[in-house]
Amino acid sequence: MMYRRIDPTADCGIQVFGKDLKALFENAGLALFDLVADIRLVKPGPEYPVQASGSDWPDLMVNWLRELLYFWSGKELLVKEIEVLEIFEYQLSARIRVEPFDATRHRLNQEIKAVTYHRIQVTHLPTGWEAIVVFDV
Repeated sequence: MMYRRIDPTADCGIQVFGKDLKALFENAGLALFDLVADIRLVKPGPEYPVQASGSDWPDLMVNWLRELLYFWSGKELLVKEIEVLEIFEYQLSARIRVEPFDATRHRLNQEIKAVTYHRIQVTHLPTGWEAIVVFDV
């Protein structure tokens, strides 16, 4: 995965990279779940469709990650695989594969309470795309 952690004082932040928008949003979703649990221990299981929309790229990023976070906070499902199928005009459709949390196999890293707009950035660079996202922990 192409990301690195950046931690403001009371929150947890990430800087995510992708060669294109699909890769950026896929990497951001995987980074979120890598913060929650050791995703190397998660096995891909059932598949779910996910859609998100926003008013611009940063808004779409926040809404996308909020949709994904619900799979953990609302359903106790850990995301293992993400495939962005379409992304255009600040809308995204994807397919994810998940595994139900199993305390005997999965190791939790930290609780992510919310995806925030604090410092949110989605930037197109000559080498690809970059995003900065901060989470409430």
